[in-house]
Amino acid sequence: MSATFINKLKNVNISGREVFPIVEGGKGIGATNGQSAGAFAAAGAVGTFSGVNAERRDETGNIIPYIYHSKTRRERHEELISMSIEGAVQQARIAHEISGGNGRIHMNVLWEMGGAERVLQGVLERSNGMIHGITCGAGMPYRLGEIAEKYQVYYHPIVSSMRAFRALWKRTYSKTKDWLGSVVYEDPWLAGGHNGLSNGEDPEKPQDPYPRVAEIRAFMNEVGLNDVPIIMAGGAWHLKDWESWLDNPAIGPIAFQFGTRPLLTQESPIPDVWKKRLLTLKEGEIFLNRFSPTGFYSSAVNNGFIQELRARNDHQIDFRNQADSEFSASIPFGPRARPIYVRPEDAEKAANWIKAGFSESMKTPDETIIFATPERAASIHEDQVNCMGCLSQCRFSNWMEHSAEHSTGKRADPRSFCIQKTLQDIIDGNDVENQLMFSGHNAYKFGLDEFYAGGFVPSVKELIDRIRTGY
Repeated sequence: MSATFINKLKNVNISGREVFPIVEGGKGIGATNGQSAGAFAAAGAVGTFSGVNAERRDETGNIIPYIYHSKTRRERHEELISMSIEGAVQQARIAHEISGGNGRIHMNVLWEMGGAERVLQGVLERSNGMIHGITCGAGMPYRLGEIAEKYQVYYHPIVSSMRAFRALWKRTYSKTKDWLGSVVYEDPWLAGGHNGLSNGEDPEKPQDPYPRVAEIRAFMNEVGLNDVPIIMAGGAWHLKDWESWLDNPAIGPIAFQFGTRPLLTQESPIPDVWKKRLLTLKEGEIFLNRFSPTGFYSSAVNNGFIQELRARNDHQIDFRNQADSEFSASIPFGPRARPIYVRPEDAEKAANWIKAGFSESMKTPDETIIFATPERAASIHEDQVNCMGCLSQCRFSNWMEHSAEHSTGKRADPRSFCIQKTLQDIIDGNDVENQLMFSGHNAYKFGLDEFYAGGFVPSVKELIDRIRTGY
C-alpha cells in the first residue's frame, strides 16, 4: 500500500451527509438488521438493514416468527406485507437509536419482493425520518425515484451495467435527480446473493469491473451527475486493491459496499454456526447458479442445499405426452401411472434412478420431468402449497402478484425452492449445511486474512477501522 493511500481515501456525500466511503451491504432476510446498520452508522459509515421480511420482536424482546394463518395465497400475501412493514419499522428505530445521529441509515429492498412498493411506502410513512436512503435492486425499479421524492429520502438504485442505469434514468430518474443519492454498481460475477447477469453475458467469463464502472461514470457526467457517487459492490475486501480507483477522474466520487465481511462481526445477526462456517470456506466453494425462484443468477455456498438442487436438476429428462419417432419409450407417470413418452436411453436412466430411491417423478414447465425421493417430493409439494407470495412472481410456486389469478400461467417448477423458507431457517440457526447460504465469492478470504486469525470476530467499529487502513 502506498503512503498516499490514507489521503486518497476521502469521505463522500451519501444521502445528504459526508461519511466514510464504506457501505454495509443490505443482503436479505435477517442477514442485516437494525443492530448491524446502527453500528455502521455510529462508526461514521453507512449502515443498511434489510427491508425483506425484517425481524419482529415483542415487548419482552422475543422474536415473533413469520407465521401465516390464512388459507389462501392472496390472504397470506396480505399477512406478509403487514408483518414486513412492522418488522422494518422496528429495525429502523433500532438502527436510529444505536447510530446516535452519526452516519447514514439505509433500508435495502428487493424490487422483485412481493408487495415491494407497498412495504416500502408503508415503512417510510411510519419511520419518521429515521431512514435516510433506500437501496434497491433485483429488477428495474422504475418507480423508486418517485417514491423517494414523495417521502424525501435518497434513493440508491443497484445496477450491473451502464445500459441498465441509462434505461432507468431516461424513463423516470431524470425527473427525480435531486434525490438520487448514488448509483450502486453490483458486480454480477463477484457479488453474493442475486446477480444481475444479462442474457448476453457469460457467467463463466467474469469481466473487469473498472471499464464497466467507468462507462457508468461517463454517462452520469453526460447528464450532470458528476458529484453523485458510485458505490462499488461485489469483490471489495482490501481497499488497497482499489487504490487506483481513488482520486480517479474516470471513476469520480467513489465508495465501497461490503456485504461479506460484515457477516463476521459481533453485531452481525447471523447465527454463530454460520459465522464459524465462514472461517472454513475454501476458494471455489461459492457457486454461481440459476436455481433461484426469481429466475436470476445467484451466488451461494456450494453446501448440501445447493448440491441437492444440482442433483435434482441432473435427475431430469425430456418427455412428451404423445409418442413419436424420437420419444418412443413409455414410462408411467403419477399416481394413476398414465403413460408419458421419453427417449429409449432416458427410459433406462429413469429406471436406474427409481432403483436408487428417486422414485417420484415431477413435471416442470419445460416438458421435462425430474426424479426425486418420496420425502423430497412431498417437501416440494408442501412448500408450493404453502406459498405466501414473497416474490412478485415465483417460478417455484407459479405465484404472480400482478395478475387477476395470481398465477404466472405456467406449471410450478420443482427444480427451484421456497426462498423465504430456507432463508428464515438459516437465520434461525437451523442446519446451515442444508439451507441456502448466500455469499460473495471472496468469502474464502476469511480463512486467509490475518485479521481473523484464531477465529477473531471484530466489532463493526473494529472492522471499519481495519478497512480504512487498506486491509
